[in-house]
Amino acid sequence: MNCSNCGHFNDGGKFCVKCGHKLQEEAAASQTAAASEYQPQPQTAYAPQQPNQRVRQAKKVSKSFFSYFAEGIKNPTATAQAAGESQFINALITVILYALSIPIMLYVGWKLLLIQFVRSMFKLPIISEELAPSDMEDFNTGADLIKATDINSIIHFNFTDFVFKQGVFIFIGLAVIIGATYIAAKFGKVDVSFKEFFSRFGTFLIIPTALLLIGLVLAFLHVEYFSYFMNFGLLSIFLVVPFTIASFKESGTSGLDRIYSTLIVYVVITIVLTLIANGLGEEAKTIITRMGNSTELNDLF
Repeated sequence: MNCSNCGHFNDGGKFCVKCGHKLQEEAAASQTAAASEYQPQPQTAYAPQQPNQRVRQAKKVSKSFFSYFAEGIKNPTATAQAAGESQFINALITVILYALSIPIMLYVGWKLLLIQFVRSMFKLPIISEELAPSDMEDFNTGADLIKATDINSIIHFNFTDFVFKQGVFIFIGLAVIIGATYIAAKFGKVDVSFKEFFSRFGTFLIIPTALLLIGLVLAFLHVEYFSYFMNFGLLSIFLVVPFTIASFKESGTSGLDRIYSTLIVYVVITIVLTLIANGLGEEAKTIITRMGNSTELNDLF
């Protein structure tokens, strides 16, 4: 031990052999300082980070919906008849997908629809007899140019404005159709809550929605056949109504016959689809007007 007074190293003892300084006090002070220096620090407990509650809920809902949607495609009738109020959220998601897929598909594929329309006009006997083969070649060249051009940026065709506005409009139309079908079922003495009825209607709507989603994928891939899937998806709504009413109404029960109930709802569907078509027609007029007034687009031709 080194003496703190003179620095001489001592092998032991109570006093320094050189200067006589007491060494026990030095040892005690050194031990106290060492103990305080190496005193363990308290550990801070870190609680494990919990996953976000909303993320977990979203995963749960999406997993439930995909399972429900796949089962609805595989066994539509059995899935619809088993759908109760617990499937209301999944049915609502299906209705929203149906409503949004139509305007998104039209936004992505309207150029192809325009080309199909003009091509079908060229095939009419009255027009085709007046056209030379070179005219059709010029049209095909112009069609290829239209496909390769981002006309949306030229005519300032806003995605959010078109999809949101038309999507809300179509969703309201579907709500009217579902409400009319529910009222018709009530006239047929069907004792069921609206949530359960909505769930069954939405489940029968799975296949039409799947057709629209396939058409949407084809539209993104610029495949002209997407319009067939769009038409099938739209017309399938006429089958959803009788299937939903028939799934509740047993044979031999009193009340309005299911045939008349279906016909009444068909009238409502026709009115709703006419209003939707008129709305889309106004959008088409706006697009054509912008195309005609666009100097950038005129420069392409």
